[in-house]
Amino acid sequence: MRRSRPSAGASASSSATSTAQLLADTHGNTVHLFERECSIQRRHQKIVEESPSVAVDEELRERMGAAAVTAGRAIGYVGAGTVEFLLGPGGEHWFLEVNTRLQVEHPVTECVTGLDLVRLQLLVAQGEPLPPEALAPRRDGHAIEVRLYAEDAERDFAPCTGTLSRVAIPTPRGVRVDSGVEDGSVVSTHYDPMLAKVIAHAPTRTQAARLLAAALSGARLHGVTTNRDLLVRVLRHPEFLAGATDTHFLERHPAAELGAPLADEAEERWAVAVAALAGQVRRANRRRVLGTVPPGWRNNPSQLERVEFEGPRGRHAAGYRMGRDGLRLEVDGTALDAVAVEVTEDAVVLEAGGVRRRREVHVAGDVHHVDGPGGAVTLRALPRFAAAETAEAPGSLHAPMPGTVLRVEVAAGDAVEAGTVVAVLEAMKMEHAVVAGAGGRVAEVCVRTGQQVEAGAVVAVVEEA
Repeated sequence: MRRSRPSAGASASSSATSTAQLLADTHGNTVHLFERECSIQRRHQKIVEESPSVAVDEELRERMGAAAVTAGRAIGYVGAGTVEFLLGPGGEHWFLEVNTRLQVEHPVTECVTGLDLVRLQLLVAQGEPLPPEALAPRRDGHAIEVRLYAEDAERDFAPCTGTLSRVAIPTPRGVRVDSGVEDGSVVSTHYDPMLAKVIAHAPTRTQAARLLAAALSGARLHGVTTNRDLLVRVLRHPEFLAGATDTHFLERHPAAELGAPLADEAEERWAVAVAALAGQVRRANRRRVLGTVPPGWRNNPSQLERVEFEGPRGRHAAGYRMGRDGLRLEVDGTALDAVAVEVTEDAVVLEAGGVRRRREVHVAGDVHHVDGPGGAVTLRALPRFAAAETAEAPGSLHAPMPGTVLRVEVAAGDAVEAGTVVAVLEAMKMEHAVVAGAGGRVAEVCVRTGQQVEAGAVVAVVEEA
């Protein structure tokens, strides 16, 4: 196959990318199973994939498929693989590479063709010919897959580690989840941070996007920061729904904005109230005296019970009282007009403005995860009497995540400027630099090469000039 290159006027960096799925056996059969669109990427790694591609019409689909089959036959390829192309705005396509394996996004091809690519690959490996349904594939509907990662999109997609206290992704009809984690799984620095692939298949692209966004927004993902909210916003973005996607999508729409919490300030206040009420029931369920008295009950009106939380937008104080006169509820000094329909330690249903909303609560240690229709909110319960904090030297530089110290670039006494790399950590197959925030002198280096450090550990102390 002739390998073409973009013309001088083509902008390869902002083009769409598409891959053709290839299957070949040892009996001379080589076929393509249509194409996949995979332009939305971060760090040149795909995060949203779909089939069929909105950038490909039937004529281009036939040309790309024929080119992929020609390439496969030319190299005598056997098994499952993909041929990747770069697409230009005028229908041009240029060969990029052949991936001699099943790719992460192969489930979207399985959904639209009804074929099990893993099974077919095993049959081919055993010397069997491709079955008739694979030799004459048919396409049905539209499928979209997203890669759910343990990473913080608001911090330039920094990988995140920790223990997943809860993983529950709804799977209504048309939704498929491929995952290797469960409740209690540990996300470490030693492996890729992908947690799951979530795929939706529907008659149309719009329906698939809505179905997938609903499944993700309804997921319970506790214990580790994920890119879930960014994925939901991408799937609901007008530009994505219009099919106007390319490799610069996340440059035009900054990840710090797309990855911000779905829950707004109002939802966070309601989450604080819900966590306070559920916490009261939790404590009541574990008490050994007056077990028949409703939690928070006051025979005579009195002051509100109070509890404090640290949330995404700062510190919050909740006050509540349940008595003969109903529920009194306030957050940060502002009364919330609501009726308690149901209050348990796992879920709270409040009615406000004639609308009932259910929010689920999951507690892991002092962390309260509240999931509701407006998004997920993670709150940390603050102790009523805070312990004295350990003093930390001014100018301390911290490890952004758990990892291994790959290099230490300075020594005590060195003069540094703002932005000087002090040390480099390795985590999840990536390097992360710890830099000086201001110019000054290195007062202390607290780590050594090869040392394992936890997130937040002090790497060095720089005394500002």
